[in-house]
Amino acid sequence: MTALLDAAERLDRKELEALQLERLRATLQHAYDHVGFYRAAFDAAGLRPDDCRSLADLARFPFTTKTDLRDNYPFGMFAVPEDQVRRIHASSGTTGRPTVVGYTQADLDTWADVVARSIRAAGGRPGQKVHVAYGYGLFTGGLGAHYGAERLGCTVIPASGGMTARQVQLIQDFRPEIIMITPSYMLTLLDEFERQGVDPRTTSLKVGIFGAEPWTQEMRREIEERFAIDAVDIYGLSEVMGPGVAQECVETKDGLHIWEDHFYPEVVDPLTGEVLPEGEEGELVFTSLTKEAMPVIRYRTRDLTRLLPGTARVFRRMEKVTGRSDDLVILRGVNLFPTQIEEIVLRTPGVAPHFQLRLTREGRLDALTVRAEARAESTPDQRAAAALAIATAVKEGIGVSVGVEIVDPETLERSVGKFKRIVDERGGR
Repeated sequence: MTALLDAAERLDRKELEALQLERLRATLQHAYDHVGFYRAAFDAAGLRPDDCRSLADLARFPFTTKTDLRDNYPFGMFAVPEDQVRRIHASSGTTGRPTVVGYTQADLDTWADVVARSIRAAGGRPGQKVHVAYGYGLFTGGLGAHYGAERLGCTVIPASGGMTARQVQLIQDFRPEIIMITPSYMLTLLDEFERQGVDPRTTSLKVGIFGAEPWTQEMRREIEERFAIDAVDIYGLSEVMGPGVAQECVETKDGLHIWEDHFYPEVVDPLTGEVLPEGEEGELVFTSLTKEAMPVIRYRTRDLTRLLPGTARVFRRMEKVTGRSDDLVILRGVNLFPTQIEEIVLRTPGVAPHFQLRLTREGRLDALTVRAEARAESTPDQRAAAALAIATAVKEGIGVSVGVEIVDPETLERSVGKFKRIVDERGGR
């Protein structure tokens, strides 16, 4: 295995931290010199880039938020002239202005390198075929996976999202060993394989690399058992780079190793912003170390996780994301995340791995209904038992009462990308 690692993966911890500090100081100076937002933010905090003399000093610098990126729409966060930008990606902008990110040629090369490293850590090898079912376009998933797979020396099948029946046919005909896809869309493909009478365990697929949304160990077991593949997690977000910021290694599956030679992680208290010790759960924060077009300093991801020591690599790990601080549902004083419900649904007999949470207002109180699909073979009695089992497990495990509705198979909307788990019908909220 060691022979497969690149030079940075062979560094010891002391060498890595020296490289991080060198790159961090250069990034702070680059941002201060070329991005008006960062110059103003540093000045307001009474800081200059050379005040960062150790990695711990980064905690003195101000955060960057998604609102800051939107306020500087479209190109106010760029640190290079526009004619040096070789690609632009953007978020959907469904909750306001989109967040725009830019890449120089060197940034694109770095991005391809870290995605190639990620695919290799997931078990992929040169010469294998990679079916990319992430969306292409302004979303970073499709093109990020595509160029990383090519960089590793793989053959790319750029399927993108949608046309599910055709995707299943392509997998059977082209025989890829690897699929890169959101976990919720993988479940949609599973339904289509079964609808076509094809056993998913007989396909050529060996590795699934799943990202773009939180998913649980229960979902991993579901996918691995029903597809006979290794299911591993990839992490990224466009504001920091795209997919390939961190990757779970197939030999351990014990959290995602962060490629710390390019992305410096912190975990902070979501309320106070205080940096938390390694091992404590909080909000993940990233500082880019090598980005040219759009460096980000202490970007608040809103993803909740904790940092752990490295195992399969020298790089520290982040635990699988349990949810996002902005996906948190506070129901009658109880904190609840969709992933907690997912774990319960996936271990309930007679229920398919498709569910949605419906938030409504009953009088002065919020109410939550879990809508879960029955499996095709389930009887009315089994459906009633499943509804009772889910409601009981939520009450006993999370501490709040919810309604449960077991709906007919293929009733809930299917995902071809990121799945919207929460439908908020409270109105005026």
